[in-house]
Amino acid sequence: MSEPKILLVEDELSLAEGIKLNLELEGLACTWIPRGDQALKQILAETYDLVILDVMLPGMDGFTICEKVREAKNFTPILFLTAKNTDDDRVHGFETGADDYLGKPFQVRELLLRVRAILRRESWYKSREINSRQPFGPFWVDFDNFCGEGPGGAFQLGVKESMILKLLMERPGQVVSRTDILDKVWGEDAYPTSRTVDNFIVRIRRVMEEDPPPPEVGPHHPQRGLPVRSRGEAAEG
Repeated sequence: MSEPKILLVEDELSLAEGIKLNLELEGLACTWIPRGDQALKQILAETYDLVILDVMLPGMDGFTICEKVREAKNFTPILFLTAKNTDDDRVHGFETGADDYLGKPFQVRELLLRVRAILRRESWYKSREINSRQPFGPFWVDFDNFCGEGPGGAFQLGVKESMILKLLMERPGQVVSRTDILDKVWGEDAYPTSRTVDNFIVRIRRVMEEDPPPPEVGPHHPQRGLPVRSRGEAAEG
């Protein structure tokens, strides 16, 4: 098995050298690029298992890079590693399509743990316990292309939304807690809270349900403001 390929986008030379060295000591292949505009071209041209991305970069900022990558239907995992570390910055990072967000200054050990967690989640998501094109009640979901179709027509899903749906489909008839979803989709050390799960469930409902305001819940769970019924699977906190 080939070693995972990491793209590091960081304009501070000494920091980049230290991160690159530690990743390589972990058995990961790391390519370093200091400019945002160059990084965007590289991400779209090559295949990587993970991009570690600064926000404040020459040529193009990290948030814009992430948005353009997702607009191009490229779902390479992205971990923001940046000094822009306010709550608003983190929320914005996740909204652009990031998989994780780590603020500077940081502990190298924490960075390596998050990198490994993202790679594990990607391996789980790409596993074939659930088929790529999966029936889901009156819908089907294409997990390779993050899209689907139902009574209301075709719809597009984000990476996290697809991962949540995959987790629910793997556990038919079971109640899946917000904590379980956070651990599996984001990782237990990631920033999001249980409210993050609710926000992503709302996004799923908006694209999949004909009338999303009244929540639909499973047949064995009385309606208590739960955000989604997953056709036999439910998300509950």
